[in-house]
Amino acid sequence: MDSTAEDGEGTGRRLRELRRARGLKQQDLASDDVSVSYISLIESGKRTPSAAVVALLAERLGCTTGYLLTGQDDTRTRELELKTAFADLSLHNGAHGEALQAFSEALASAPVLPAATVRLARLGQALALERLGRLEAAVQAFTLLYEDPECVAGSAEWSRLATALCRCHQALGDQVLSVEIGERALRRLDRLGLEATDDHIQLGAVLVGCYRARGDLAKARLLADRLLRVADDHGGRTAQRETYWNAALVAQSQGRTDEALALADRARALLAESDHVRHHALLSGVYGRLLLRSDPGHPERARQLLEQSHARLVDVGTPVEQASAQTGLALACLRLDLAAEAEEHASRALALLRDEPRPESVEARAVLAQAQFTAGGSGQAQETLRAAAEQLRQLPPARSSAAVWRRIADIWQQHGYVAEATAAYQQALNDAGLPGLSAPTDRAGAPGTAQEAAV
Repeated sequence: MDSTAEDGEGTGRRLRELRRARGLKQQDLASDDVSVSYISLIESGKRTPSAAVVALLAERLGCTTGYLLTGQDDTRTRELELKTAFADLSLHNGAHGEALQAFSEALASAPVLPAATVRLARLGQALALERLGRLEAAVQAFTLLYEDPECVAGSAEWSRLATALCRCHQALGDQVLSVEIGERALRRLDRLGLEATDDHIQLGAVLVGCYRARGDLAKARLLADRLLRVADDHGGRTAQRETYWNAALVAQSQGRTDEALALADRARALLAESDHVRHHALLSGVYGRLLLRSDPGHPERARQLLEQSHARLVDVGTPVEQASAQTGLALACLRLDLAAEAEEHASRALALLRDEPRPESVEARAVLAQAQFTAGGSGQAQETLRAAAEQLRQLPPARSSAAVWRRIADIWQQHGYVAEATAAYQQALNDAGLPGLSAPTDRAGAPGTAQEAAV
């Protein structure tokens, strides 16, 4: 068993690395012929295994004897590179679960793969986790790649990772961190003085979305206007599409509906030649909601677009994206006086969101309450609207939450609940940074009326 080999130390190192990559212990490789202590000696380079032992260990590890002895296994490497390519294709086609499994299987054999393929698989794994809604795990995976010394600032990979981190933190509701990461990355690019690339432009476009989510619409519009000029001059179709898309959302948030429709039309034209099903679905949903806000409205056309959006997102979208489409459909049905269908769509949205405290859940509840009021279920609607308000209180105050408070207040007001409407309007002003005046106080600090103060 102690016959010589060219590289006993290298064999031991590869044995240890591959065993750990497989999640195995030394006991798992041991047998009647090879003890645990002998495996430990091989891994530490103190023993050189015989050909028979190498063959036995290779079989248990699922690799070739050639790899254990020399570190080279071209056949296995090609198989894993094909698996990684398949995983990337699955991710593009919306099969996120299949993609995650394939990337993970490839990474289990990371010691056999070239470093570039390993990084590609790690990035794909992180993206698959994000698409599956496993955002905390995705953030961890993206951060490890972003902070790796091999990741060069300003490179395409670096820009994509910064973009992904902005996107994930925004989805997790951490608007402060999402903006901080995006701003820091853009400042770094400015200092490097690099010519704008599609990846740089897309990073800026995501930061526009982060500003918008935080309620900082002035900054969002300034950056969007700047990016539109850069994208038109230097960007490819993908970068232009992302920029016009986010600019349309900012215009929508600022109530510039006609401009938002024009920008969204431009984004749709740029998307026409793409086969990216998820992007087609999301943009159809955005355009459908814009049509509901336009004057005059086009609820039937909006409903068609939102149905198309949802049908595609069932296969390729995240639960939040599917829920947003369902809420949009509920709004369209309300405009078409289809209260029962609106209630059904809003309920489906809430089921997809699993009652998590997030803006999409609050919006779905508000729309559900509106449908219930319209259908004559006043008691149920009041309960739903109070649940929406309670959930909204769990979210950090921002202009976006102020807009939802305003919607809740309008619903209360529309159905004659003045006290509830007044309270919701006041909360909207508070979240927008416009709190009311404090009650007058006497010199001792006790509240009093203006007349009492004069006396």
